Order: sequence, then structure tokens, then C-alpha cells
Amino acid sequence: MCAEKTGKRHNVLISVLQNKCPACREGKIFKGNNAYNLKHFMEMNEKCPVCGENFEREIGFYYGTGYVSYALTIAFSVATFIAWWVIIGFSLYDNRMFWWLGINAVLLLLLQPPIMRVSRTIWLAFFVRYRPAHQ
Repeated sequence: MCAEKTGKRHNVLISVLQNKCPACREGKIFKGNNAYNLKHFMEMNEKCPVCGENFEREIGFYYGTGYVSYALTIAFSVATFIAWWVIIGFSLYDNRMFWWLGINAVLLLLLQPPIMRVSRTIWLAFFVRYRPAHQ
């Protein structure tokens, strides 16, 4: 059921985290749901299955997702740094800083596929205006 019929406006943050179309916030951007199917995790639909928004913008359009991905990884690293500092703390007399660096690096490697998908969705949302489906 589209947003216009229910009178409900979809939340932009939830639709971005769920990799939904930025135009209608209902249709799926990616063909598969599993971000860890590394062979096909970045395959996108050409158009939104709900509103028909074209996801194939132009050649090189998605190069800007590198900047978004970089910002997301920096934000994640700052958040883990603050959490580590509050929970465990840092000291010049032991190797707690190196433990944080190692754990943060492993977490970033594990989260790289979802970060790549969300950064592509955020980048697309910068350029596509919200308009409920079936107007």
C-alpha cells in the first residue's frame, strides 16, 4: 500500500537504512537483501519497482559514494573511540589503544558491505526528491 493511500509519510532515516528508493521510500534499490552475498551485494535494480524512479543516473554518478562511505567510517570510528574511552579507558602505560585500533579495524572490515550499500543509498537520496508513489 502506498504512502498516499495510508496518509503516512515514510521516515527518511529508516528508508535509507533499509535501502529503499528515495523518491517513494517503498521500493528496494538493491536486487538482493543480503549485504554479505559478496558476489551480488551491489547489484541494483535499474528502476524502482514501486514508482519507476531511474537508479541508473549517469556514468560515474556513484563515484561520490566514496565520500559518504568515508564519512560513515570516520563517524563509526569516532563512536567506537568514545565508547572505548568511556567503558575501558586509554593509558600511555599499556596497549589498550592498540586493542581499540585492532577491534575497530576488524569491525570496519565486517561492516564494509552494509556501509557501501547505505552510502550508495544516501548519495542517491541527496539528488532525488521525495514524492509519494502513485501521484
